[in-house]
Amino acid sequence: MRARAGDPTAGAGGTADGSGGGAFARLPDGLAPREQEPARSRRRWAIETAVLVLVGVFLLVAVANDLWRQSDVNARLNADLRSWRQYTGHQYHSISVDTQLLGRTSQREVVCGNTTPGPPKERTQLCLMVWGPIRGGVRTVHGGWYLPPRSEDVYGARYGCFGPAARSYCRR
Repeated sequence: MRARAGDPTAGAGGTADGSGGGAFARLPDGLAPREQEPARSRRRWAIETAVLVLVGVFLLVAVANDLWRQSDVNARLNADLRSWRQYTGHQYHSISVDTQLLGRTSQREVVCGNTTPGPPKERTQLCLMVWGPIRGGVRTVHGGWYLPPRSEDVYGARYGCFGPAARSYCRR
């Protein structure tokens, strides 16, 4: 048992056994070091440990899932850029990829780039709709459209649509 400060039975160090616990003398009983743990605290320790292990496993699974999804997205986007370059025959690097237009979780993208060399969106752009598995480093082109210079990819600006997939995304 721990002695309180001012206890006449305490030794010079502030504990009953004289071990010199002066730094711990002012701590409340719940925070002070003990000689022996009560049985009920072992049960609490086991519950806290189990909860911490479960939280750790949950975080590990979440991080692994996030890394797997990100690597899948990166592989798709690289294949989309290669598909645009192969389809157009241009080796441009200022190409935009829209992952939202065809559905955020659909794994279908729209890839747009200039038809002639120049700054992004300063020339006529060709936009391709790509999806499907990656084969030979590229994905299948299912349709597309053209955009006039200095315009955003919006419904009213699209023209020259081609392919069956582009019908509902283009004006006539």
